[in-house]
Amino acid sequence: MITNSMITPAGLLPNVNALQAKITPAEATETFASYLKTAIDGVAAQEQNVHKVNDQFLIGEVDENKVILAATQAELSLSLTAQVRNKVIEAYQEIMRMQI
Repeated sequence: MITNSMITPAGLLPNVNALQAKITPAEATETFASYLKTAIDGVAAQEQNVHKVNDQFLIGEVDENKVILAATQAELSLSLTAQVRNKVIEAYQEIMRMQI
C-alpha cells in the first residue's frame, strides 16, 4: 500500500542528510530503484485489495462504500504511477536531446 510519505515530496527523500553524504552513482541508482520497486509493489497491493474487497462485497461482508473507496484509491495510485512514468520518460528524452 502506498502511504502519504511515499507520494509527498518529503517521501521521495526521507533522509536528506544521509543522501548528502558522499555516495557513489551505483548506490544512488540502487536507492532510487528500491524506492520505485516499493512504490510499484504498493500499487499492485492496492489492486489486489480492490479484488479482495469486491469479492467480500459479492458475498455481503462489506458495503459498497468500501468498494468505491478501495477502487478510487487504487485508481489514484495507478494514475500517479503513470504520471511519474511519463515524467521520467520526458526527462530521459530531454537528456538524449542534449548536445555534448
